[in-house]
Amino acid sequence: MGVGVGLGLAEFTFAGARGYWDWVGMCEERGVDSIWQIDRLASKEPFLECMTTMAALAGATKKLKFGMNVASAGLRDPLLLAKQCATVDMLSEGRLLPAFGIGSATTSIWSATNQVTKARGKRTNEALELIQRLWTEDSVNFDGEFYKYTDACIAPKPVQKRIPFWLGGSSPAAVRRTARFGTGWLAGLETPAIVAPVIADIKEAAREAGRPIDEDHFGASFPFRFGSLDDAVVQRAAEAFEKRTGRHAPEYFGVGNAEDIIERLRNFVGAGAFKFVLRPISDGDADTMRQTELLIDEVLPVVHAKGFAA
Repeated sequence: MGVGVGLGLAEFTFAGARGYWDWVGMCEERGVDSIWQIDRLASKEPFLECMTTMAALAGATKKLKFGMNVASAGLRDPLLLAKQCATVDMLSEGRLLPAFGIGSATTSIWSATNQVTKARGKRTNEALELIQRLWTEDSVNFDGEFYKYTDACIAPKPVQKRIPFWLGGSSPAAVRRTARFGTGWLAGLETPAIVAPVIADIKEAAREAGRPIDEDHFGASFPFRFGSLDDAVVQRAAEAFEKRTGRHAPEYFGVGNAEDIIERLRNFVGAGAFKFVLRPISDGDADTMRQTELLIDEVLPVVHAKGFAA
């Protein structure tokens, strides 16, 4: 099984663009698997927009892969989203890792734009079908509840002939959606105990649908920090997480030394997750660089060693 560790960002913690590009450069030079950007369109906190970030990464890097964690197909126009992904994949020579979800009902985008969350799952299913068809077909006709297309097409197509299609979500509807459309599944901020039965359900549903997903195409994510739960930056992150979710943050964060983070990764591997998006809990340019360096120096060599996923 191939274990891959990518780095993700939620809030933009850098003082400006230069610090961000220094961080991206270090990730590319030092063997980070991929970079991921959370999708949050409306917020008081600073978040990069994920699709324009993908385009910027395509131009600024040569070998690093990158993805959205995850783009809300329930909020975005599927033709535009398909076109954006195809363009970025072509210009990056096949390095895009597209990942989609329905959009969390708890985010402020719905109230900010006076949209309703009802039926966003059905709308997402239609959007996902359209995106996949636009990537592979020369003419798409579609008569759905939410979208109606007549002879729609995009060019150029994605460079990747079997372009990845990662999906998120853990509800029964999300399990069915992944089995129907996905080539991989990426968990939100969950524990190994929560992830394990979801992965088992997706595998069973995918087998029943006649399109099994590769064993190592299941992923998980968690915030990490080399330090202590008492660190001020961890306390702030935990407070925000607990206010948003009602969950006890230490159960969902990876905080401690290298052995603690490696152990958490092993627990996820035991639950069936092999691809990871780790988000540094940090404050400012220097701290984010330092946390990333520690992960690269002390965790990645162990993860990449033969037998880690055995």
